[in-house]
Amino acid sequence: MTRSTTFASASLSRHLVRGVIGFGGLIGAFALVPVVGLYSLLLLPLGVLALRGCPMCWTIGLLETISNGRLRRACDDDRCSVAVAARE
Repeated sequence: MTRSTTFASASLSRHLVRGVIGFGGLIGAFALVPVVGLYSLLLLPLGVLALRGCPMCWTIGLLETISNGRLRRACDDDRCSVAVAARE
């Protein structure tokens, strides 16, 4: 059973496509200013939306997507540990 997290995507490929669109939008917004003027800043909302707010949020989501279902946290006797989940 995999758990749903706030930042993780349904699949790694979907998350990477979001990253390409997001970072492409952010970079393109500033790189295209000399070519098309301030109209290139219209790419900023696309980049921010694809990254779900910020590049750090996307990075956290990438790590969650990769580790989703692979790591388990167990707490006992006031101590917590992270271990690799058993394969089903």
